[in-house]
Amino acid sequence: MSKIKEKLQEFHPIVWSLVVGTVFVRAASSMSMPFLFLYLSNQTDMDLATIGLLIGAGALAGTVGGFIAGTLSDRIGRRRVMIGALYVWTFVFVGFALTKNPLLLLLFNMAGGLCRSFYEPVSQALMADVTPPEKRYRVFGLRYTAINVGVAVGPIAGAVLAKTSVALPFLITAVIYLIYVISLQSLLNRFGIKKIEGQKKEQITFGHAFRVVVQDKAFRLYMIAGVLGAIGYSQMSTTLAKFVEMSVPNGVELFAILMSVNAIVVVLLQMPLTTWAEKKTPLTAIVVGNVMYALGDIGFAFAGTWLIFVIAMVLFTFGEILTFTSGDVLIDRMAPEAMRGSYYGAKSFSNLGQFIGPWLGGLLLASYGGTALFLVVAAFSLISSAFNWAGQRAYLISTGKSINYSRSESL
Repeated sequence: MSKIKEKLQEFHPIVWSLVVGTVFVRAASSMSMPFLFLYLSNQTDMDLATIGLLIGAGALAGTVGGFIAGTLSDRIGRRRVMIGALYVWTFVFVGFALTKNPLLLLLFNMAGGLCRSFYEPVSQALMADVTPPEKRYRVFGLRYTAINVGVAVGPIAGAVLAKTSVALPFLITAVIYLIYVISLQSLLNRFGIKKIEGQKKEQITFGHAFRVVVQDKAFRLYMIAGVLGAIGYSQMSTTLAKFVEMSVPNGVELFAILMSVNAIVVVLLQMPLTTWAEKKTPLTAIVVGNVMYALGDIGFAFAGTWLIFVIAMVLFTFGEILTFTSGDVLIDRMAPEAMRGSYYGAKSFSNLGQFIGPWLGGLLLASYGGTALFLVVAAFSLISSAFNWAGQRAYLISTGKSINYSRSESL
């Protein structure tokens, strides 16, 4: 019991409340959203490229929304932005459940993208606000583990519920979001987030934040790398479902299993891989992660059996673990203290890849097949490493540090 108590005291109670809530929120959303591409392809007359465009519209909305939300949170506080986004998000899932109209689905998906872009970067910034710098790598890893604990359960539950009613997963998601936002609001008030927010020393304007971020060459290069990486990563939650269905018998069931394999591997290997990555530079972890992404995509490209798909997903997940947490650390280290929310929010500019990815993936899948699609995105993952390297070089030059890639002197 003493070890458990010591572990709980390692991080601020707000961190733990966000981590626990993340498990339930991601379990809920993964019951419904990963199957949206498959549902629309089977239940509507839209072609695959159009479906990809519709789904990608949510990420496009989030591209701008994240910067607005991050800067707004630096101005008016994290609590108001997060809570407002979660309440709206609840109604979005109700909307998904009640309509099959393509235009309304487009609008709801864009609203959901905005809500995600308002909530996630702000919650990350809040975690960093209440955590000492030397512990933030572990906090980001803990958050990512929580995401995948939820995702380990959600897809299989969604597949089972969808057999009863297509709308049921969306309605249950809405209920879970509502319970979470009410409890989170209470916890944030109880643990004194208002006092923490009151410690701001500088008022950040949108114009100032935009100029700082746009003029940051290293940040721009990281965002290009992020866009390329997101184009590839977005296939997992969009076109992969259709490709699996086209490639093997009982493909829908296999896709649900693949999503759970992805999450289970993260839960089991997040801490060992994070421990390894902490001893390296974030750039090293990202480059290795991008190689794993590429190997996983190549596996998908040539998979014809359940076993090959599962092995490819395991490799892909190694890349996910290494790149996601290291990417958060890059932003945390380069962001000025008073503008952490703005930088985390501006990171959502890389969501442009989440918009391009589903559209491009649907187009390639329909025109050239899944093999060509996954070979193309494997190449994108490898190319993104070059932009990450250029971004680190630009950062070191701008800060007057030597081009030494030891962990102590670089990002």
